[in-house]
Amino acid sequence: MVSNSSSRLTFFSELGSRELQALVADGAVIEHLCALEASVSLAVLDHSPERAEVVRLLNQAGIPVTAWLLLPKEEGYFFNVDSPAGAVQSYAEFKEWTAQHQLAWAGVGLDIEPDIRDLSGLASGGRSWLLRTLPRRWLDYARVRRAQIAYAALVAQIRADGYGVESYQFPFIADERRAGSTLLQRLFRIVEIPVDREILMLYTSFWAELGPAMLWSYGREAQAIAVGITGPGVESEGIAKVRPLDWEEFARDLSLARRWTTDISVYSLEGCVRQGFLPRLKSLDWTHQIEPPAETVKRMERLRRAAQAILWMDAHPTLVLGALVVLLWLFKRPSFKH
Repeated sequence: MVSNSSSRLTFFSELGSRELQALVADGAVIEHLCALEASVSLAVLDHSPERAEVVRLLNQAGIPVTAWLLLPKEEGYFFNVDSPAGAVQSYAEFKEWTAQHQLAWAGVGLDIEPDIRDLSGLASGGRSWLLRTLPRRWLDYARVRRAQIAYAALVAQIRADGYGVESYQFPFIADERRAGSTLLQRLFRIVEIPVDREILMLYTSFWAELGPAMLWSYGREAQAIAVGITGPGVESEGIAKVRPLDWEEFARDLSLARRWTTDISVYSLEGCVRQGFLPRLKSLDWTHQIEPPAETVKRMERLRRAAQAILWMDAHPTLVLGALVVLLWLFKRPSFKH
C-alpha cells in the first residue's frame, strides 16, 4: 500500500469547445487546478481555435494537459479492435492541429472501450444483441492480433514524436491478463496495448453496492486509477444515465484509490466544478484510510475468480478438452468385482 500523503490528481474533461471556454472563463477553475497542482486530460473532440485557446490558457498557468484522443461518434468514438486506422488518422489530425496552434502537451491518451454504437446496441437490445453479435466474434483471434500490432506501431510513433502515452482501460483487462486470454478483447473489441501509463477506469457509479469493493479489488493491481463519475459524460441514444457521486462517495473513492496509488484521475472536471468539489479537495485528508465492507469484498473476489477461471479455460482449450476426456474415460471405465 502507498504510505505518503500527497497525490497526483488528473481531471478528465469531455466538454464541447464553447462549454469548455465557459468553464475556464472566469479563471476560478484554473486557480483551483493550480492550487491542487493538478493536471487535465482534455478530450480532443474537435480541432477548433476555441479548444486550442483553452489549451494555451492551461499551458500558461503551468497546468499539464494530456491530449485525450477520440473518434467522431459516427465512427465509434472510442479506440478498439475495429478502429486502429481511425486512431492513426485521429493522431495525424491532432498533430496538424497542434502544430498549427503551437500547443504543448504532457502526453497523449488513448481511450480503449467498445464502439459506442455497440454500447448503445447492448443497452437497448440486451440479450438479443448479445446473441446476434458475440457468436461471430468468438474466434476472431486474427483481428485482435492485427489490432494489437497496429496500436503498438501507433504508440511507437507517438513516443518517437516526443510524447508519453497513456491508455484508459476497463478493469477486466487485468483478469484477462492474468489468465492469458483474449476472450474479452474478441467479444467486446477492447484491446491491450503497450503504454507508459495504464489507467484503470474504476468508476463505482456503475457498480451499485459492489462499487467500493470493485475499486478496492482492482485498485491493488492498477498502475493508476480513475474514479468517478462526478458528472455526466458523453451521451448516446440507448445508454442509460448514471447518477453522479456525491461528495461523501467521491471522498470515499479517493481514499480507497489512495491506498494503492498516488496517481489518481477523476472523471470529470466539469462534474467536480458543478458540484463544488474543487475547493473542498484542498482540505481533503488524504491520510484518512477506509476499507469497503468485508462481505462485498468477498463477493467481488468470488466473481473475479469465476471470471478468471472462464478466461483461463478460453486460453487453454486443449488442456480443458484433455481433462474432460480423462474425466469421461474415468467415468465410463468399467469396474471389475473380485
